Amino acid sequence: MQIFFEPVRDRKGATSLVDQAVEAIESAIRQRLLRPGMPVPSIRHFAKAHGLSTFTVSAAYSRLVAQNWLTARPGSGYRVAHTVRHAQTGAAPASWIPPRIGASWLLADIFADHSIPIKSGCGWLPAEWLNEAGLQQSLRQVARTPVNQVAGYGHPYGYHPLREHIQQALSQHGLPIESDQVLLTQGASQGLDIVVRTLLRPGDAIAVEQPCYANFLQSLRQAGLTVLGVPRDGNGLCLDTLESLAREHKIKAMFVNTVLQNPTGTSLSMSNAFRLLQLAEQYDFRVIEDDVSRDLLPGLGPMLAALAGTGRVVYVSGFSKSIMPSMRVGYIVANDILLKEFAKTKMSMGLTTPELMERLVYQVLSQGRHQAHLLRVQDRLRQGHDELCALMDGHGFEILDRPQAGLFLWARPGSGQWREQGATRLAEKALEDGIWLAPGSYFDPDQRDTGWIRFNVAYSLHPQLWQFMRKTGAAAV
Repeated sequence: MQIFFEPVRDRKGATSLVDQAVEAIESAIRQRLLRPGMPVPSIRHFAKAHGLSTFTVSAAYSRLVAQNWLTARPGSGYRVAHTVRHAQTGAAPASWIPPRIGASWLLADIFADHSIPIKSGCGWLPAEWLNEAGLQQSLRQVARTPVNQVAGYGHPYGYHPLREHIQQALSQHGLPIESDQVLLTQGASQGLDIVVRTLLRPGDAIAVEQPCYANFLQSLRQAGLTVLGVPRDGNGLCLDTLESLAREHKIKAMFVNTVLQNPTGTSLSMSNAFRLLQLAEQYDFRVIEDDVSRDLLPGLGPMLAALAGTGRVVYVSGFSKSIMPSMRVGYIVANDILLKEFAKTKMSMGLTTPELMERLVYQVLSQGRHQAHLLRVQDRLRQGHDELCALMDGHGFEILDRPQAGLFLWARPGSGQWREQGATRLAEKALEDGIWLAPGSYFDPDQRDTGWIRFNVAYSLHPQLWQFMRKTGAAAV
């Protein structure tokens, strides 16, 4: 289908080439030249036909997918969405009422709220980045499972072939374990909750990173624990602070994201990791390693459980970041004695975990395509980091660290009123424009507004986000 489009290359008087391409395709859809379900030209074909770069066309198509004009399917290209948008511009619908920022919205409503057009503050990969062909094949394979094989509750530890696969994968990272040291859970979040319920009691002092994974902070508060923050920056944890806390409060555990931390995106250096483990031995506290983003890391990074063993470190991970968010399968790795206790807690909370979901994850991991998919995602994230850092540099933002990997970048406005008014107020204002930002108060143990913001690089290149930043004075013009 030919899209009638003649790009205007006058930089002074015309909108960007990406904007022009988006407008041309939107116009073709409105005029019914492109109808629901019809394919649109490939990125390469559209670029060649109109003298554009493939980067420009890819950016335009990505925006049209985000605005629900197009859908993307690996292997079959882009098509016009079957559900026609009711909004006539990139802005939120006129009837849309922005939600109110708060802990309850962050923990519950946000996951069911599909009304926000630009999700810069979210914590997952875009749907069009997922390995759809591999997931569909895995679903078909699981659907052929005889019913009598999945009719019962399943094993308390979870689906055995998946536990064996995890065992083999961790051995490649230098963590030799048995499959009976792996307990499957409903996502890494439930894994962390099981660890907290088993090892800790109300009033116990524990250390967390500052900033820290937001949802986990809510769980710790509900458990009645004394939560103490250990500052983390681009170089790792402030271990002098950790040592002072361990000495003064006799902390029971330290919870840490080793690589690609949520929210800063940073990874511990090897020396920082070794010193952390030395302090754990010296002051006799456990280290709970939340390692859910390791699959997004190109190359190597320290793994605390591999360095110290499962006697000192409890290892928690899952597949929501690397397969898809709704894939609620995680796992705990610990020594034999602890794992039996974790299994008891798991069973008391809700019996076994869904074996059908565990079988699906196993199929995805074992079909041979997953590693190639991860390499593609890692490459797209690296490119996203490069582009977002360039945007932030051009708009005067301060960036904590430049990991060039993972989902997150931690940054704040470089100057102006928003350094004084705070990131929470900026996030509230952004919601009025249909933009979700994740301010630092979400991630602070004391809920302080630090001025920092978590950006998901896969969702933060939208021009409307940066128009908002310039309009509100959060970005240098």
